[in-house]
Amino acid sequence: MAKAKSKTPAKAAAKTATKATTKTAKVAKAVKAAPKKAAPKAKAAAPKAAAKKPAKTAAKGKTTSAFARPLELSPELSAVLGNKPLPRTEVTKGLWAYIKKHGLQDPKNKRNINADDKLKAVFGQPSVDMFQMTKLVSKHLK
Repeated sequence: MAKAKSKTPAKAAAKTATKATTKTAKVAKAVKAAPKKAAPKAKAAAPKAAAKKPAKTAAKGKTTSAFARPLELSPELSAVLGNKPLPRTEVTKGLWAYIKKHGLQDPKNKRNINADDKLKAVFGQPSVDMFQMTKLVSKHLK
């Protein structure tokens, strides 16, 4: 009986495929180990001409948004919140604190506010929806 060849075509192809994958694995490992180059720095953006600058805070020198800028209150709104200038966000917080403290929310529909004498002067009506409140209050801010 004659000896069969030790290498069949399938085995030979598998051996060459194994050699190829180990070679690509070595190359990939070398690429990972190579030092990375720093990314190029971005160019500074050109300043926009004639842009309106927001007000700066005195303490930190940072700019403030329009919502954080203190505004003067009308006499009607000052009767509810006090005389000092407040930003819009603080005005809304103060109004809700006043409404909850005096129990002015409608018990059946919590979105409605039943105004007392001070709030009637601000709102101009006896009952206001909470979404209309900020619109009506904005008339009292300067």
